Amino acid sequence: MQFVIFQNQILDMKTFSIAIHGGAGTLVKGLMTKELEEQYKNALKVAREAGYKILEDGKSAIEAVEVAVKLLEDTPLFNAGKGSVFTAEGTHEMDAAIMDGKTLNAGAVSLVTGIKNPVALARDVMDKSYHVFLAGEGAMTFAKNQGYEIKTPDYFYDEVRYQQWQGIKDSDNFQLDHSVKKDGKFGTVGAVACDQDGNIAAATSTGGMTNKKWGRVGDSPMIGAGNYANNKTCAVSCTGSGEFFIRGVVAYDVSCLMEHKAMTLDDAADEVIHKRILEIHGDGGLIAVDTKGNIAMPFNTEGMYRACKSSNGKEEISIYK
Repeated sequence: MQFVIFQNQILDMKTFSIAIHGGAGTLVKGLMTKELEEQYKNALKVAREAGYKILEDGKSAIEAVEVAVKLLEDTPLFNAGKGSVFTAEGTHEMDAAIMDGKTLNAGAVSLVTGIKNPVALARDVMDKSYHVFLAGEGAMTFAKNQGYEIKTPDYFYDEVRYQQWQGIKDSDNFQLDHSVKKDGKFGTVGAVACDQDGNIAAATSTGGMTNKKWGRVGDSPMIGAGNYANNKTCAVSCTGSGEFFIRGVVAYDVSCLMEHKAMTLDDAADEVIHKRILEIHGDGGLIAVDTKGNIAMPFNTEGMYRACKSSNGKEEISIYK
């Protein structure tokens, strides 16, 4: 908690903070060059600093998480936006969600193609429609009505992602973005933030899994599973084995433990990631923040691309445990 003395009055300055992630999983140090590791850390820092500046300027948590996630979508390093993986048909199907903890308003999109920043489209669903979740052709029609430029497939082309797909193409196999592979390119991205008014928000974006079929949708765009925010408790963005995070309703589970069992943010997040999700054989991690600016970033894998910054001085950029 910070205090500022102004004309003999003590003004209570609430702690504001942001946390971001770029995927969790089998991050083996030997599989990544020092140069690539620095690229990841720099990308995380750029997104974190941009989101933090929004909060520092007194703007809202919802603005901060959208800005941070858009920057992560714009780099091919992560499986979201520009770096999205290939489906079984050789296309890119992206999902995203955003939620405002103050109002419980939320927006989500799934199975969208050609959209540079799916998280921005999710925000427009929240702000400019009567709905929460739009998918497929309907979501694309909405995007066109909102004036979105539809990018050609070459914008999303990445050689490393293409080679990942080639390895399992024409098979019934699929590959999670956080599973073992030679190149070390990962994950779903997300951000959570608490602003100076004590309001919180969460946003998550992903390209799904390599070689996915039949319009598969993971936890990322599902409110309560991969993304959730509620000023009563916390804001959460998840990354990991989506099917299990859906079954465990992970993001809401953290909130639920805080609300109904009076757990702290740390205890609730640890309970879900280190116990409850493991019991159903899921793996991954999450980032979370509460209305006091506290941050939690637990994961049960070898690593998770993560970064955070708080007005109380807490600051971190990490990959491994």
